[in-house]
Amino acid sequence: MKINRKLLAQMRSATRSLWNVGRVSPGAAVRQAMQNVSAIQREANYQMQQQMRDFAAPPDAAFAGASSATAARAVQAGRFIDGSYANAAGRRDYKLYVPASYTRSPVPLVVMLHGCGQDPDDFAKGTGMNLLADEIGCLVLYPAQSGSANSSRCWNWFNAVDQRRDQGEPSIIAGMTLQIMDHHAVDPSQVYVAGLSAGGAMATIMGTLYPDLYAAVGVHSGLPFASAHDLPSALAAMKGDFRRAQAPGRALPIIVFHGDRDTTVHPANGDELVRHLAQAGTAEPGRVPDGHAYTRTVYPGDDGILHAEHWLVHGAGHAWFGGNARGSYTDGRGPDASREMMRFFRTRR
Repeated sequence: MKINRKLLAQMRSATRSLWNVGRVSPGAAVRQAMQNVSAIQREANYQMQQQMRDFAAPPDAAFAGASSATAARAVQAGRFIDGSYANAAGRRDYKLYVPASYTRSPVPLVVMLHGCGQDPDDFAKGTGMNLLADEIGCLVLYPAQSGSANSSRCWNWFNAVDQRRDQGEPSIIAGMTLQIMDHHAVDPSQVYVAGLSAGGAMATIMGTLYPDLYAAVGVHSGLPFASAHDLPSALAAMKGDFRRAQAPGRALPIIVFHGDRDTTVHPANGDELVRHLAQAGTAEPGRVPDGHAYTRTVYPGDDGILHAEHWLVHGAGHAWFGGNARGSYTDGRGPDASREMMRFFRTRR
């Protein structure tokens, strides 16, 4: 499919303008089996893998056709760099996208945490975040979960050690973020973290534990902070029976996307992510042309700036909305979660 160059230039120009406006008012996780794993762990592993297999079916023709609006995101003019980071908690690989416009002047950094069974290349294709990076001029970091840390390559959001600052996987992701900031020109006031499913749950953890590092959080089909403490409770949380943990520190500037037909992570998890907000939200219904209807609920802060958004997408399941079918777990019928996250992030610098 050939892209109308004028239209593409207009889209890029509009995005750059939006980005430069300053403040405005407006699944599942399984650890690698060990020799003496318990029966309940084996059962949990089986259920999690079944859920992933059920969800991994390819889209039908109508679904694929509806996602053609995002096909333009396949064009990437920058560089995708391989790297790794290690500390006492372990080692993880990553990929860093550097747009062609990068000139060593401070730019935003977005950390993208993939879901179960995914990797940086897959997640970049599905979300189209690299094309947005080309349009806006920002770096995008994709940490990669290892198969040795989790056999399904899920971030271990449900482990107690992985819910603590400067321990476990949070220390690795934070250290990796700081490493990128040390080696590239990054505006420290514009560092954001987002993720899908298990990656969304870990993004919540990162924003909660490191509010001094991340200015805002994007959670797509994810779970609240410390909503589980082991595999059985993780499965329960995914069904909507989650633990309500007291999150340390201030409330997160957060944008949440969840489908109301999500059978992998219950939509109640999305509700819980914004439940703690003191001010009542304002619901704004909408519909994507030839796509999903949705309800966007906005929560302004005391300063009049949007502090949180909750997008409940009607008739949608467990997939990245507005995504490209070249990546896994995407729903091209919108709304465009990647673009909306970037727009929200800009309000939080």
